[in-house]
Amino acid sequence: MKIGVLGGTFDPVHRGHIAMARVAREALGLDRVLLVPAGRPMSVKNALLTGARHRLAMLRLAAVGAPELEVSTVETDRSGPSYTADTLAALRQEYGEEAEIYFILGDDCLAHLPTWHEPQRLIKLGRLAAVPRPGYPRPDLKALEANLPGISARVTLLPGPHMDISATDIRARAARGEPLGDLVPEDVATYIKMQKLYANYQEV
Repeated sequence: MKIGVLGGTFDPVHRGHIAMARVAREALGLDRVLLVPAGRPMSVKNALLTGARHRLAMLRLAAVGAPELEVSTVETDRSGPSYTADTLAALRQEYGEEAEIYFILGDDCLAHLPTWHEPQRLIKLGRLAAVPRPGYPRPDLKALEANLPGISARVTLLPGPHMDISATDIRARAARGEPLGDLVPEDVATYIKMQKLYANYQEV
């Protein structure tokens, strides 16, 4: 079995996330893509992060009608900070050693992977699938290899998607009462409006 893992805060999930999952699935022949919302990410101020209940609900709405997408609570069920290496270890235990696991991330994140928590363990547990991010160059695998030996053999550079969608911008639009349908799935836009998510959002 070949499994993709797309993590993030998903605050909110948007069309760019779904496009990343679908491109990775098609390019790598994945059987499914797990959407894994962070529980307590180290890179986000916890007080500003929308509760897991809402982020999970939006992800499940976004995955309706897409059987290849599956929402995983592996991080939101776990107390403490969310480290990708720990998440991949948990998924490896769940799906077995024979499963091929691909962690899907943006080029910008891949460039900083050597600074992540236990990066060597991370690339041992799963392969990497990097998608282009507008405004960022494609990763220099030779430079990455110098900082994290073995990474270049574990990375697949995907051709797309080329979508520049910002969750920060979506939250700001929601706060202003602007339509979101071109940025998020329709059911997600309805949920945000009905739950009044981001109504008091102020960019910091």
